Formats: sequence, structure tokens, C-alpha cells
Amino acid sequence: MRITEAKSLELSFPPDSGFSSSHILFYSGRPDLSSLFPPADSARNRLFVTDSTIASLEPCREFFFRFTGGRQASQLPAVYRDAADTLCVLGAGESFKTMENVLAIARAALDSNFNRNCLFVSIGGGVLCDMTGFAASIFKRGVDVEFVPTTLLADVDAAIGGKTGCDFGSYKNMIGSFYPARNIHIWSGFVQSLPQKEFISGLGEVIKTALLFSRELTDILKARADAVLGRNQELLEKMIFICAQAKAKTVHEDFREHGKRSFLNYGHTFAHALESAAGLGTVTHGEAVAWGIARALDLSRMTGRCSGQFAAECKELLSSYGYDIRPVPGALQGMPGAQQKLLEAMHKDKKNSSSRVKVILQSGAQETHITEVSDSELCGALQ
Repeated sequence: MRITEAKSLELSFPPDSGFSSSHILFYSGRPDLSSLFPPADSARNRLFVTDSTIASLEPCREFFFRFTGGRQASQLPAVYRDAADTLCVLGAGESFKTMENVLAIARAALDSNFNRNCLFVSIGGGVLCDMTGFAASIFKRGVDVEFVPTTLLADVDAAIGGKTGCDFGSYKNMIGSFYPARNIHIWSGFVQSLPQKEFISGLGEVIKTALLFSRELTDILKARADAVLGRNQELLEKMIFICAQAKAKTVHEDFREHGKRSFLNYGHTFAHALESAAGLGTVTHGEAVAWGIARALDLSRMTGRCSGQFAAECKELLSSYGYDIRPVPGALQGMPGAQQKLLEAMHKDKKNSSSRVKVILQSGAQETHITEVSDSELCGALQ
């Protein structure tokens, strides 16, 4: 069987970045990993990295059976080998996004005697893309990496642009590098197998992208919520392509995040603080982003940067998809000192360059600004 991509994008990087380009390939129909990655000859070793949840998905079983033969791992990480290829299976979820698991990926390659000509391939969501990319960036000072994102969040955001890393000390993405994938293989069919909570998580990043860059996507999300939530395949493919195209364009213009790429952090300063304060993995990333956007909207309104009508319309869109956008969300209800924990986490955000906290705010649809705010202003948006 020959796989043909429906569309493709090329994300090129600045000449001084050390990287050439990422090819983003979009596929329709049922995911077919076995045809995309047939058994290799010995010319190039490949390390496939996944987690215990992805390995059990129906579209993936045939491919992973080649390594496991149906054997269940007694403990994770687990490593399997098939000729020149190796499979590393990690635990699933944000709580496993650790430096220890990044090193487990590197160890799997080292124990398989891989050289610098090898290829790392992540098959999974944003956590796996981030960790596999980071491991590829440090293994023997850098080897090729490719991503097969299997979640909506990874399709529209995490897999694209070269940010890699892991959590550290209960804070999000504190260790990492810029190291883009050579190829990104996006199969929207994977989204149909996602649990509802993970699908809704991905929609948080879709809504963020719409508010930042696309009136067309914003209109779709407002007018066709039932079809979006029903995972209409044609609509999903269109939404994923719009988001991927917007992110690729932004990264091309500002690879190292010195300017416009920072817009992609809309809602994220608040979101990462919520994830840290609630306990990593308690709130999904997309749920936290939706809450963070609502906090950014309140901050914009209270400081006179946007109208009350604009803030209300955007918050209504978030609410229509079921996000908890209360100033004190359910995950923090009854937690002593919750506001102080949020402030501490925001001050540790890696994007800050002074004693004030850097945030992304909007004054209107697709009108975005980078600014720094005081703790008193932040507190106003948290109550």
C-alpha cells in the first residue's frame, strides 16, 4: 500500500538557526503506521517512542505487534527490538514528562548501539513529541527526529515549531531546547479515537489559534459547535490545517520567540501556573489554556486594553465548549493559598525577563500585544 498525503506544508527556518526545514504532511483515512514505517534494513537504526496508551490504540496495534509480539511489559519504560529498529514504551500522561524519561529514551538508543545516523520517531501526543525531540537533540549532540502526533493538541500545536523539553520541579517545560522535527506526519483519523477529555483539551489550542490568527476558524467554532464536538472528519481536517498553517507561518517569522511567536503563549502564563498549582496532570493542558485565556481577557478588560463586549464574546465561546473559566476553577476550589501559588508559578515562567510577569493580551479579534503586568493586576484577574 502506498500512502499519499492530502496536503503538505514546508516550514523553513532562518539560515542562522542551524536547521533547514520541517515538512508537515497531512493524511486522510485510517492511520497506517506499518506502511509509513515498513521494516528497515540495517543502513539506519530507528527508535520509535510511544506510551502505554498509544500502544493499545487500534490503529497502532499491528505496527507495535511487530516489536512486542503481544507481550505485556511488566514495568515501564519497556524496550523492544526488531532487527535495526527499537521501540521504547513510556508511561502515559503529564506526570511522566520528566528528565528521567528523556534519559530513558536516550538509553534505549545507546543500549541498541545507535550511531549519529539514527532516527528518533515519536508516536503520540504533545508530551511524547516534546520528550522525544529533546532526547534527539542531546543524543550524541543531535540526531534526526520525526513526529507522528496522535492527539488534536499535538496536531495543531505541540508537534510543530521545534520546542522540546520536559517538566522539572513541578513546573512546566523548565528544561528543553529548540530542535524541530524533520518530518511531521499528521493523520486526523487519530483524533476519532481520543477520549472526550483529550479531544476537548486539543480544542483549547484550536480556540487559541482562532482568536490569535483566524477569523474564519473563529466563525467555524462559533457557528458549527455541534459539528466540531461531533468530530466531523472534513471539518476536523480543515481546522487542523488552518492551525498548522498559522503556527508554521508564525514560527517561520520568529523561530527563537523574540517577538510574534510569543503570541502563541496566549493564555499560557496563567495556564502553566494552574497546571503547576493544581498538580501536573490534574488539569489537561487545553483546559488550562482555556482558563488562562479567560484570565487574560479579564486582565485586558480591567486594564482598559479591550472592551467588555469583546471579552464577554470570547469568554462565551470558551464556555460554549464546556471549559471551566471561573477565576477560581474547580481544580483549585478549597485550596489554601491558591492565588499565591499561581503568582509564584507565573513568576517562574521562563518567558519573564524582569520582576514583572510577561503576558499576552488582546485588544480585539486578531489584535494581540505582549506586555508586562504587576502582581496587583494579575490578582485582579484571579478573583
